[in-house]
Amino acid sequence: MADTAKRKSNGQDNGTNRNRPRTATEKFKETLNTKRVRPAEYILRLYVTGSSPRSLRAISNLKRLCEEYLEGDYDLEVVDIYKNPAAARDAQIVAAPTLIKKLPAPLRRFVGDMSNTEKLLTGLDIHR
Repeated sequence: MADTAKRKSNGQDNGTNRNRPRTATEKFKETLNTKRVRPAEYILRLYVTGSSPRSLRAISNLKRLCEEYLEGDYDLEVVDIYKNPAAARDAQIVAAPTLIKKLPAPLRRFVGDMSNTEKLLTGLDIHR
């Protein structure tokens, strides 16, 4: 009898408590068990200067390349150096747009509007 009461209090009651709201902890544990989050294979940071035509072109070209060749295995952060000049200073950005590939090693930098797909694929070590 004690085993039955214990199972009911743990939510393992063969369906009699299915309508009760789940706690945040239960939802978290369920998420951990059902979704396997894997880390991004490519960590990319693109430094741009506001919404200039060249910056917008770089963002568009890079997003297209990532969606086409990396298929979700990337983490792309776009940093506007007008809004965050300290980030540009810390990363030693001297021209914009600049793309920095942090991972996988080695660290690489690309300057321009990211329109040369072949050069980017080679530099990022992406094989078709």
